Amino acid sequence: MSKQIGIDLGTSNTLIYLKGKGIVLREPSVVASDVKTKKIKAVGEEAQKMLGKTPGNIVAQRPLQNGVIADFDVTANMLRAFFRNVGAVGIVSRPTVIICVPSVVTEVERRAVEDATYEADAKEVMLISEPMAAAIGSGLKVDGPRGAMIVDIGGGTTEVAVISLNGIVCSKSTAVGGNYLDEAIIQYMKREKQVLIGTSTAEMLKKTIGSVHPSADRGETEIRGRNLRTGQASVASVNSALIREALREPVGQIIGVIRQTLENTPPELSADILDFGIMLSGGGALLGGLQQLINERTGVRVTVAKKPLESVALGIGRVLDNQYYDVIDFRGR
Repeated sequence: MSKQIGIDLGTSNTLIYLKGKGIVLREPSVVASDVKTKKIKAVGEEAQKMLGKTPGNIVAQRPLQNGVIADFDVTANMLRAFFRNVGAVGIVSRPTVIICVPSVVTEVERRAVEDATYEADAKEVMLISEPMAAAIGSGLKVDGPRGAMIVDIGGGTTEVAVISLNGIVCSKSTAVGGNYLDEAIIQYMKREKQVLIGTSTAEMLKKTIGSVHPSADRGETEIRGRNLRTGQASVASVNSALIREALREPVGQIIGVIRQTLENTPPELSADILDFGIMLSGGGALLGGLQQLINERTGVRVTVAKKPLESVALGIGRVLDNQYYDVIDFRGR
């Protein structure tokens, strides 16, 4: 029998929800392949370990950029491998799939997601807006006339949307996500400390001592990198205040998008948001002090989802259980 699965296809990570079993796969959205033969060498966690370490004949890459497909064939191969990992594809069976797309996406980009999923051996493909899935997975009521605001900060983008009556009333998106924040830390370390660090080190700093509000400072740590003056390996001390300064500009962009969305919200729904607040989801919701900073800059109460990293996948799971069937877009082939 055809299995029903939901896919949170993210720039950084892909999660798969299998109806009746819950989330059955969490893997980095990374593929390693042979440059000449195009043969897949590794997918997910195994491929991520190869980033920046591969020989010339193998390339490890993220096939999605800023929430959309950058390499069609690699994305299709990655999805096919994930389908096999969760047992969704059999000799005579293919899965029915609900997959998320950004709220601000072109028709070409939507079609690319559909086609890549069909190419990965899906039987049927339905689309759902990423902020809608995040809102449902975060526990917001989206089917009534009351306005609900979701801010989903993923690896490639930040999606902000106001939802009412199973539809998105207004939304904004920015290409500032977790990966952009990591790059901001790398560039700041180069300018201020003259130390070059890698993406994994920048992500570690963001997660362990990263702070965007003084109330959430978490001390300091030492990191290893390459001194740009001498070219030698060096050790540098980094504290939360430095990370806060490094993230000032990109976090300001995220808050700017939130404020723009609030300004575009109809007055009746604005009153609801003022009463019930803003919901934060996605990995970026875990950034230290972000909840307090948004509250100060907008004057609106902010809540972090119980499982921010899984909100989109859990939302699609609830749709699979037919609780919010009206929010999907199905056109078929």
